[in-house]
Amino acid sequence: MDMLVLSDISKSFGTNRIIDGLSLSVPEHAVYGFIGENGAGKTTTMKMILGLYEVNSGEILVNGEKVTYGQNKTNRFIGYLPDVPEFYGYMTPMEYLTLCGEITGMTAQETRHKSSELLELVGLEKANKRIQGFSRGMKQRLGIAQALLNSPKLLICDEPTSALDPIGRKEILTILSAVKERTTVIFSTHILSDVERICTKIGLLHGGKLALTGSIEEIKRKHRGDGFELEFSRSEDTDIFAEKLSGAERTGRTQLLYRKKSEEDMMDAMHILLDNQLHPLRIEMSEPTLESLFMEVVGK
Repeated sequence: MDMLVLSDISKSFGTNRIIDGLSLSVPEHAVYGFIGENGAGKTTTMKMILGLYEVNSGEILVNGEKVTYGQNKTNRFIGYLPDVPEFYGYMTPMEYLTLCGEITGMTAQETRHKSSELLELVGLEKANKRIQGFSRGMKQRLGIAQALLNSPKLLICDEPTSALDPIGRKEILTILSAVKERTTVIFSTHILSDVERICTKIGLLHGGKLALTGSIEEIKRKHRGDGFELEFSRSEDTDIFAEKLSGAERTGRTQLLYRKKSEEDMMDAMHILLDNQLHPLRIEMSEPTLESLFMEVVGK
């Protein structure tokens, strides 16, 4: 089952069209990476999913129910972590989650049990101090706990690892990867290594539409080039090969990338190796990276 479905969504602010016929689906228990340039419309899309922005056209379904602007009926299925979560700094984590439980109508016993469970999940079970003394990473972890308090079917995180150090990023990614057993996760980010690390599916937003979508493996397989990477033990051998074969691209002191255009081109490369007694350490098919695909799509 698809937990989230966007069908031909469009959104404009005045004459500026941000989203233009966007369609995407997120399967249940997926970790969906929503990527794109700054200003591509990722946050706008998330706010439409939450019913905070009105769509100009199209339809959004969460857990099979239609999202309606200005109403929060479908938000009972959603937990939301903004890019910069705000808290009452004078409270402790347990006090804050207790307040959130009361607001959402949970019983006191249910709130205590769920809060203890979630604080342990995010590594804050021993952080019995005021939130105002928390680091950015600790606040992000508390934000995830708060977003999971009502056992949502969909967890939306807007730039959850931005401005965190490597340790903080790793902690947040570990948590997001772990919670997919209990919910579906969609998070926006511009840190592509984070996407490659935990996402089961991605969508690259560009020009108001999805320019790339699918699992990372599927996308790389579809965009795999017909080239090969070669590595030599000596820079002299690399020089000879680069000189003999037109089109070989130097990628390092002893590395080359060769994009063959035909089978004859590859035979030429093999003959050059043989005729010049060149012994490469490595020959392997070139594999596109998510970064290279991103740069290709956005035209940079």
